[in-house]
Order: sequence, then C-alpha cells, then structure tokens
Amino acid sequence: MKKTEKGFAMVLALVLLLAMSLMGGALILISSSDHQSNNNSDQYQQTFYAAEMALLAGEQYVLNEKMGPWDNRTLARDATKKNLPSENTTKFTGTMFPQNYAANASYKFSNTRNRKFINTGNTCFNSYRDIIRDDFYVVKNNTTNKDVAYSYNLGVMLENTFKYKGEKFEKDEAVRMKNYYYEYFIERIGPASMKGTGSSIKSGATDASKSGLAYRVYGCGIYGPEKEKDRMIVSLESVVVLPKN
Repeated sequence: MKKTEKGFAMVLALVLLLAMSLMGGALILISSSDHQSNNNSDQYQQTFYAAEMALLAGEQYVLNEKMGPWDNRTLARDATKKNLPSENTTKFTGTMFPQNYAANASYKFSNTRNRKFINTGNTCFNSYRDIIRDDFYVVKNNTTNKDVAYSYNLGVMLENTFKYKGEKFEKDEAVRMKNYYYEYFIERIGPASMKGTGSSIKSGATDASKSGLAYRVYGCGIYGPEKEKDRMIVSLESVVVLPKN
C-alpha cells in the first residue's frame, strides 16, 4: 500500500505541474493577444485621425483655390489667383503624388536601423469600391496642370514642426509617426444649389439660395509599416459646395 501511495503522489504532482504549465502558457497567450489587440487599436485610431486630416487638407485646398492662396508677405489672400478648381481631361489612374517625402527613400529610425518610406501607389483610390474607374476624373492644379492627388507623410510633417525646437521625445515620436500617411484626391461633382450665411466665403452673404459647384473630397489614412501584411487603411469622404461667384 505504501509503495502504491507514493506512486500516486508522484503522478498527481506531475499532473498538477502539467496543469499549471498549461495555465501559465494560456495566460501568456492571452496577455500577448491583449497586447497585440491594444496595438492594433492604437494603430487604427491613429490611421483614422490621419484620414480625417486628409479630408481637412482636401477641403482646405478647395477653399484656398476659391478664395486665393495666402500670401505671407502681404498677410492676405492673393485674390488674383482665386478660381474654382476645374476637372482634368485625363482619366485618373489612382496614382498619388508624394509632397513631403520620396517613396522608397530611407530614413533613420534608430541608432542601428534604417527604414524606408513606402510607395502607396493607388492604394487610396482602390479602397473606394463604388468609384467607376473607367470614367473618373479629378480636379487639376492650374499651375502644374497635374491631378490634385496628394500624399503626405505625417511623421515628416511633425518632424518639420520640431526642426528647431522640441524635446527629444517629441522628435523621436515624430520619427515613429513616419509609418503614417494621409492622402486626398478631389472630384468635381457639378452644379449644386446652396445657401450661404455669414462672411467666411463672401462678405454680406445671406441665406438666399445660390448657384454653386459641388466637390467630393476623398481622404485616406494609411498605416504603412515595412511588412505589407501589417498595413492598414481608413477611407473617408466629404462634399464641399462653393458659390460660383
């Protein structure tokens, strides 16, 4: 009996050890999963903010064209250059034009590692499933005569903000944010009636109905790490209606 009891105790100890090992492994997996989930949530949230930024930038572009670009020398808008953006005659291919970075260019991420800016290509354009791609045109830049389809790197923009001032942790955060991009392209929808109040667009505006032009702004936020499988995109859109005069 004593030998049998000793053997049972050993078996029981091994079973308990195995059970505790399995529980410990399960806790590690759960903790790792929660950590990854939190990271994904943070990345999605930041990508969403980048998409909102893209919409604001696109809307601001249309307003600047309507009211005239801001002149830092005169501290006023240049009314001689104001216009309502016109549609390009060439079908849009979906290619975005980087404005503050060069696709595939390297940048220093840490003391021992380099990273590259990704080539976003037509990722933003392809994320809109309802667009009729065989008959889609965007507005053109009247100076360059090219499509208004712009891509910006969020980290580079922040880095330029801290170029001369800023704490080290702020500069490090700006470098980390180079994984994020915001892009927009603009479609001219056509004539639309509108009601304008206040003086933000035209002094003395009333709530009377006016003839206007409508533009649709497509804005994307892109999380673009080195591994393509980990990339993420958020697509938004808005409509802006401006008076013809």
